[in-house]
Amino acid sequence: MELDATLERDGYVLASLDSLMETVRTNSLWYLSFGLACCAVEMMQAASARYDMDRFGMCPRPSPRQADLMIVAGTLTNKMARAMRKVYDQMPEPRYVVSMGSCANGGGYYHYSYSVVRGCDRIVPVDVYVPGCPPTPEALLYGLMQLQRKARRGERAVMLRD
Repeated sequence: MELDATLERDGYVLASLDSLMETVRTNSLWYLSFGLACCAVEMMQAASARYDMDRFGMCPRPSPRQADLMIVAGTLTNKMARAMRKVYDQMPEPRYVVSMGSCANGGGYYHYSYSVVRGCDRIVPVDVYVPGCPPTPEALLYGLMQLQRKARRGERAVMLRD
């Protein structure tokens, strides 16, 4: 915002390369979808033409080595937990995680099942929790915008309310 005002007023911007890279990095989060269940359908809908996540600088990446953000959508089982951690470890720093839906946040309907991890935050650090079963695409977009805001400030975890 400050850079935009300076550019409008003076016609040029003087900034360090670090601050420019920080602005670019926080405004273009490339995401890796870790879709496990029905929340993944809502995540795909958020990337469609109606909601268009690309307008916020977010585009899907096929490899964790190219992604800044992992969106965990759905029920995380004990068998998938190791795979999720491996994918997370392959992402470059700084990396962010969005937990989407009741199942990813805390187990959801399957909380008492022997095979379900009671929240993906037990496996990887989560930055934004998006509630709902399943959350709407609008809720996911709001959570992603909150993540961008938090990344600009250098803060971590955010819990969104229903």
